[in-house]
Parts: sequence; C-alpha cells; structure tokens
Amino acid sequence: MEEISLYAYQEEVVERALQRENIIIWLPTGGGKTRAAVYVAKKHLESTPRAKVVVLVNKVHLVDQHYNKEFKPHLDRDYNLVPVSGETEVKDYFGKVLEKSDVVICTAQILYNSLTNMEEARHVELSDITLLIIDECHHTHKESVYNQIMRCYVEKKLNGERLPQILGLTASPGTGGAKILEMAVEHVLQICANLDSAIVSTKNYIPELKKKVPRPVKTFDIVDKRHEDPFGDHLKWMMQLIHEFMNLPPQFILRECGTQEYEADVVILEQRGVKDNNRILAQCALHLRQYNDALLINDTLRMMDAYRSLEDFYIEKSITAMDGTDIFLVGLFQENQVELEKLARNSKYENPKMAKLESILLKQFCQGVQSRGILFSKTRKSTHCLNDWASSNRALKEAGIKAAILTGAGNGVTHMTQFEQANTIRNFRHGTLNLLISTSVAEEGLDIPECNLVVRYGLLTNEIAQQQASGRARAQDSHYSVVAQKGGREERRELTNEYLEELTGKAIAKVQDMSPKVFRSKIRELQEQAVIARKLAESRKTEKRSRYNASSIQFVCRNCFKSVASGSDIKLVDNAHYVNVSPQFVLYRISLLQYKAGGLVTLPKSFEDWEPGRAISCNNGNCNKQWGFEIKYKKSALLPNLAIKNFALETPHGRITVKKWKDVPFTVEAFSFKEYCNDNFADILD
Repeated sequence: MEEISLYAYQEEVVERALQRENIIIWLPTGGGKTRAAVYVAKKHLESTPRAKVVVLVNKVHLVDQHYNKEFKPHLDRDYNLVPVSGETEVKDYFGKVLEKSDVVICTAQILYNSLTNMEEARHVELSDITLLIIDECHHTHKESVYNQIMRCYVEKKLNGERLPQILGLTASPGTGGAKILEMAVEHVLQICANLDSAIVSTKNYIPELKKKVPRPVKTFDIVDKRHEDPFGDHLKWMMQLIHEFMNLPPQFILRECGTQEYEADVVILEQRGVKDNNRILAQCALHLRQYNDALLINDTLRMMDAYRSLEDFYIEKSITAMDGTDIFLVGLFQENQVELEKLARNSKYENPKMAKLESILLKQFCQGVQSRGILFSKTRKSTHCLNDWASSNRALKEAGIKAAILTGAGNGVTHMTQFEQANTIRNFRHGTLNLLISTSVAEEGLDIPECNLVVRYGLLTNEIAQQQASGRARAQDSHYSVVAQKGGREERRELTNEYLEELTGKAIAKVQDMSPKVFRSKIRELQEQAVIARKLAESRKTEKRSRYNASSIQFVCRNCFKSVASGSDIKLVDNAHYVNVSPQFVLYRISLLQYKAGGLVTLPKSFEDWEPGRAISCNNGNCNKQWGFEIKYKKSALLPNLAIKNFALETPHGRITVKKWKDVPFTVEAFSFKEYCNDNFADILD
C-alpha cells in the first residue's frame, strides 16, 4: 500500500475536514483534490469506529478511475473497497454491499436509488454512512442527483438526525449566471447550503499551488469574417423559400438565421405546429432547424461538413415523404443539391477558422518537439468532422499528429463505450496518440495526462467549463488557444468567462471572510427556504399529474398526427420505463396496423429484469417516426417502451407536447407483472 504524501497547500485545505467539519475543497484542475480526499478518508477510517466511506461521482467511467488510480493503491491493504456502477451486478444489493464494505465508490444515482428503494437488500440510510465524499460537487444544484441526495440530507439535518460528514471537491463552483458580486456570493452560499458545508482553499501556500499547477499562456487566435460566403447565402435563400411556403403565424418573428436564437425560435414553432394540428408549420420548422444546423457547421467547420449534414438528413426524408409538405421540402433540397455541393467544394470560400486551427497545431507539433494536446469542440458530430479533417490533412500528418476522438459514453452511433474511452486515453498516455479531439467529457474528472496545448474551437460555454478545459494545459510552458471570429460570440463569451472566473474568486473570498455565526445563520436560512420550496414544488407536481384522468388522454404520433394510444394504456416499469400494456397495441404490430418493429437494439450493459428488443416506429403510411423500442421483461412480457418526445398528447383542453415523462398531466400507474400475465392469459383463452 502506497504512503499518502500531500503538498503543504493540500494539508492546509484538509485541516478542517480532519476535525470532522463539513467542507468543500476548492482547488484547480490538477491540484490534487482526489488525493486530498483519499488522505481524509484514510484518517477517517483509522479514527472512526465502524466507519463507512462512500465516494460519489457523477459519471460512470469515474467509478473505476477513482477506484484504480486513487483509492485502491492507498487503502486496499487494510480496508475492503468496492466500486459500484449501473454496469455492475452488485448495484442490485447495494445495501448488503455497504454493510460489508469499508469504502464504496459509486455513481450518485446508485446511492439515490438505494435511499429511495425499501427492499432490504438494496436500501440504505444516510445514517449508515460516516463520510460522504462528493466529486465535482458544483453539480449539487437544481434537480441533479447530487442535490436530490443532499435534499434528503438537509431535511434530516433540520430534524436533528445523525448524518455523515460531507467532503465536497470542485475546481470551481462558478457564479450561477450572476454578473455582479452580490449575486455571485448568493450562488456560492447556495452551493454551501446545498452541501451543508463551508468552502476552503489555500491561503498560505498559493505560490506552491501555482508552481504545481502552472497557468498556460492564453492566446486569442482571431480570424476575420469570410469576405464571401456563397454556400451560406444559398442556404439562407432556401430557408426564405420555406418561410414563404409555411405562411408564418402573425406576430411570430424569427431571429437571424445561423444562430442559437434562431434554433430556439424554430423549436417553439414546431411545438406550435403540433399543438395547432398544423403539419405544414411543424414539418417546415423541423427542416429549418436542419438548415440552421448546417449554417452553424459552416461557421465552424468545413463547407462539406455542413453539406453532408443536410445530405444525410434528406436521404432519410426522401423515403418517408407523406404529403405535399414533405414533397415540397424534399424537392427543394434535391433541386438545389448539385449547386450546394459545387459551392461546398470550392476552396476559395473555405472557412478561415480551419486554416487558423491548422497553423496553431503545426506551430505546436513542430519537428523535434514532443507535444500532447486536446482540441475541444461542441458536439459529437463536430469531433467526427474535425477528426476526418485531421486524418486527411497532409501537413498535419507530416508533423506527426496522431489524433483520435474522445466523447461521452452512451448507446448512440456517435457515442463511445467505456472500453473505447479507456483505450483512447491509454493510447494518449503512452504516446500512441498525441491529439484528442473531444467534447466536454475531457473537461472534468477524466484521468488525462498533462497537455502542453489546449484549443477551444467554436465553443460557447460557462466559466466552469472554461476553467476546467484550461486546467488540462498544465505542462510547463503550455498554451491555451481560443479560436474565434473577430468580434464574434466565442470571443465575447471567453472574455466574459475570464471576468466570471475572477468574480467567482471574489465571491468565495467574501463567503470565507464571514464570521462563523453569520455563515451558519445564512446557510440555515437557505436550507429552510429550500425545504419549503421543495414541498411546494412537489405539491404543484402532484396537482399537475392529477389534472386529467389517464383515460381522457390520447397519444398522437408527433409526425403524422395519428392517434395511437390512450393514457390509460401506459404503465411505469421499475420506475424507469413507460410502456404500453394494451394487448391491442401489441396485436396491431402483428397485423402491421399500428407500429412496426425494426432492427434489434443493442446496449453496452445488461439489466436484471429486462433486455432490449427491436426498435419501433409508426406504421401509418410512410410516417416511420421512431417511437422507442421493445423491452422483454422477465423473459416473457414484450412491452413497447415509448419515448414521450416522439408524441403529442391530446387532452380535454387541447393538444400539448412535453419533453419528459415527468411533465405529463396525468398519473401513470406502476406496472404489475402479475396483472399483466393474468390479463394476457385471459385474452388468449378468449
């Protein structure tokens, strides 16, 4: 077992935690927050009878990383450590695992599920834990799982119950959107109240911290706006034709094409079309969003990347046209396809940001220099486009750049598995790769080696993301580059973030300077307000869910507007899956009248009581709207699992759309496997 040695600044920030106070450690990325937490955990285990340490993380891949890289090397000889995530079977008897372990490292969702599940093998109480370590604790706000756990904690605290010590870890709590000091202080206090903790940072060893975590040299690599953009202009002309075709509602003003604001407008427009039973409006809005995406891509990446995004969209749409609206929209693209591709291939009008990015990389990865960098981009799609560009760029290859994509884990085509993530980072650490092209997944938490170049490309993020990305460039003489258009949104946002980073520091200092009595008084006041607000919100939520009887709601396909199910047909399986249990719905599939089943859905992990079946989609004519996928429950019940975003709800007072199942205006009853089997057996006998 390795000995734990701390820098002086780490010893300073853990001092109050060793005195069993609830604290938040505020240190920059690379400052050794996790190592400090391991030290506190070890001292806690040594000095506390029947100690139980739980380490919470907010992403699955961090469970094994913290276990293997930090906690196991220092604690495994003397203590029983167990990593638990949704991909491990032990989650199904978490209560027993905690009972037999000294240290458990798990995702926050696992702990929250166990707090709310009353089955003996799964259930735990917060009082079963003696030290609760919360990684990336700035996420403890609003409806995050961290905050749901801490709401339980705060309510029990106000009732005088016994609770674990809290140790939060963060590189920045941010300002919560505040632009003035007074409001930023309120935000920091709210984070402290949510975590029932004081926030600590080094005061006496700042020079040592700066030496350990040097700040990179920051440059704004500014690019002039394109002098001409015939490809973008042609897209805007096509969008204007769609505006004229769809007959925009009076007083509905769309903002400038090619902006996030325009995207927000057409999202609202699509919702309005669905609610008003106006398919022309709804479909035109969906297509306009694709054109706007293409404009945004054209502003950031290559013209051909923007063209291909539209081409891929219309390949699918050309085989699912249902009526005159679809025929017009598909026809408009097909009539202009040749001209768009011709313009996109004209290098004379290529995006100048790409040339600037190339020069930045070539300057850093020059011959004889061992460099390692991360290129941050906004979306998974953009990382794939940039990787395609890097791998086909002769100059970059001659400079020895070996790039790979690093994106979040998940089930989609553009997602990575955890194994792929780990393999990419391993190759990056060993030098097989020297450039990661990444989404925000690499900003916080992941164990990525020190880099001497970080590039933020086409990003509009907050001050927390900026600080975490900057913290990745912590090798000596490292560089942090922001590629932005002159006077553009990225440059303005980056300058704003610099101000907000400074404001965060001032706000934390203000909170730290409060007397203990004033601080405790403010924290308690905020906690009491939060408890009242939560109860009011729960009351409103219950009221909303009981607004209509389930049988009075009809589910309507969001694409073709065909009525397909009743609200009373929907049941909730294992508090996670909303399924249609109507025998008629499944029989419709057999006779090919209601929905059709496609390819088998594969997921990177297995589940205790169910497995995925086939994808399902609307079978009304050419609609083919994706609805969700079948699940096979307890090896026998085949249940259509529906995604609410693919439907509209017909209520007694009109049609509505909702983003999530929690927002539906009726109560969804829990699924009874026994009743389902009895009902279906009776139907078979009939």
